[in-house]
Amino acid sequence: MKKYKIAVVGATGMVGQTFIKVLEDRKFPVSEVVFFASKRSAGSKVLFNGLDYVVEELDESSFDQGFDFALFSAGGETSLKFAPIAASKGVVVIDNSSAWRMKEDIKLVVPEVNSHVLTKDDLIIANPNCSTIQSVVPLHVINELFGLKRVIYSTYQAVSGSGYKGVMDLKNGYENIAPVFYKKPIFDNCFPHIDDFLDNGYTKEEKKMMDETRKILGLSDLNVSATCVRIPVTVGHSVSMNVECIKPIDMSQLTTAFKNHKDIVFYEGTNYPTPKDVDGNDLVHVGRLRKDLSAENGIHLWAVADNVRKGAATNAIQIAEYLIKENLI
Repeated sequence: MKKYKIAVVGATGMVGQTFIKVLEDRKFPVSEVVFFASKRSAGSKVLFNGLDYVVEELDESSFDQGFDFALFSAGGETSLKFAPIAASKGVVVIDNSSAWRMKEDIKLVVPEVNSHVLTKDDLIIANPNCSTIQSVVPLHVINELFGLKRVIYSTYQAVSGSGYKGVMDLKNGYENIAPVFYKKPIFDNCFPHIDDFLDNGYTKEEKKMMDETRKILGLSDLNVSATCVRIPVTVGHSVSMNVECIKPIDMSQLTTAFKNHKDIVFYEGTNYPTPKDVDGNDLVHVGRLRKDLSAENGIHLWAVADNVRKGAATNAIQIAEYLIKENLI
């Protein structure tokens, strides 16, 4: 089996560390790996497959080493500067920031949904928002069967979605220490505010979910709305979805489709997934499926996933796996 040289950019961050874990867990065919971070973190060590590696400072010459893939999770500013440099060297960049997601010529990919859009010419590929990833997997199933008319999201997002700073605010709350990162206490609390507010009253996180859902599903006119809420949970985003379809919904057919989907864990009846059920898992867990009694062709469902793995690192590595499988690299 051919092996590939990998660059991990943002290696000391939460998603960067999870890239390492997922590469190990999924036995990705790595010939060599180099870890990069900012000047502040350069010189620190990371552990991969039982060996210590020294983290290098990212600079303009970092991609002169002949990489096949670069997994980026170092923020939008870093991605905008360094992803084109890597791509100019023939490196396939899979970027976890929001920098490239809505650019017209960049593919935004969840492999279970739209991997077919990828070609050999795609050298910068965008990884979607964590809550969007876990939502479009079941939505794609519904759309294929009955056609989507409208989607309303309510999210319950873990603090790890904010990285280490969010996790520390929650942990410090147990000691009655005031938050440093969040504007309001997250311990024993929740707030409907993720990312900055826009002039229309939505937040950037909500806009991401709405725009990215349309792009990934290829439904530019889909009616989508979202309210995104931060909750005092360390890992695991939950999303409640109210969905209206174009065609009448056959609940038995939909249930069977969810049960047979290799990347969905379906919970029947009064059983349902929680963040504790998905920690360390790469699948999307779906439950609370029921008809919406207030709308014709409407249903409710609940989706939960590990936001740091499937919502970030795993999805990116699944994109790389698809490119290898289809001989697109």
